[in-house]
Amino acid sequence: MLQIMSVNFDNEIPQWRTNLETIPYNVLVVVRQGQVRYEINGSVVIAEAEDVLFIPRGARRSGENKDGIPHQKHTVLFTCEPGAETGIPFVDQGHFIKFRLSPSQYAYHRCDRLYEEMRGGKSYRSIICLGILQELLGMIAREFEQPALTPSKLKYAEAVKAYLLEHYREQIEIARLAALIGRSPNYVTAVFKEVYGRSPIRYMHELRMQEACSLLLGSNMTVAGISQYLGYYDTSYFHRVFKKYCGLSPTEYVAQSQRSGMPPLINTIT
Repeated sequence: MLQIMSVNFDNEIPQWRTNLETIPYNVLVVVRQGQVRYEINGSVVIAEAEDVLFIPRGARRSGENKDGIPHQKHTVLFTCEPGAETGIPFVDQGHFIKFRLSPSQYAYHRCDRLYEEMRGGKSYRSIICLGILQELLGMIAREFEQPALTPSKLKYAEAVKAYLLEHYREQIEIARLAALIGRSPNYVTAVFKEVYGRSPIRYMHELRMQEACSLLLGSNMTVAGISQYLGYYDTSYFHRVFKKYCGLSPTEYVAQSQRSGMPPLINTIT
């Protein structure tokens, strides 16, 4: 049985540091921005955006801003019932791990939800928080067991991702992405899905849906205007895509956000 001790979001804290000590709990670290310098069992570990660390109970650990520059990260401190197994190998064996998690945006969403739930006082909070932590650990275990990707595949996938991040509002054709990296269209789709867990076109839609959610809540643009802005020239098609990825219509999304006082969780970038 897992027991959560605390959930923190370190948001660019000047002069952040933790003294060297033997920790009596496990620490899950998810870095969102910047770099963190740790010393763990005598070794220096640098963690940066999209890195995940599991620091086991009993490790000798200290930490600080790398080069004095603040960072953003989530940390979850938790313990395990003595003698009980979680089914997560690195937790049960007490092994330190560090690797880059994909999809990182979904992990960030889950960390945000865990942080908000821990700070609130709503019913069933402990059950929900435990479920989110178990999901995060399961995601990490699954990703950690995947075969290592070759540097060339990572390079190609990252080049395509960078292009999509810059041009997601435009019409995206697989042939254009293939020409970008000098490979075949089938290779582009396969390698991107291997690295990021979905096709380039799905990723494009997810980026558009994230932007659509921001514009619905933070601008005076109409739904039709947002549809056009994001490259959907058929508003009814935009409605279908939005509901597919977000689980709600644009109108329902805004109404639920206004009722609850916070944006509903969406399933994009999964």
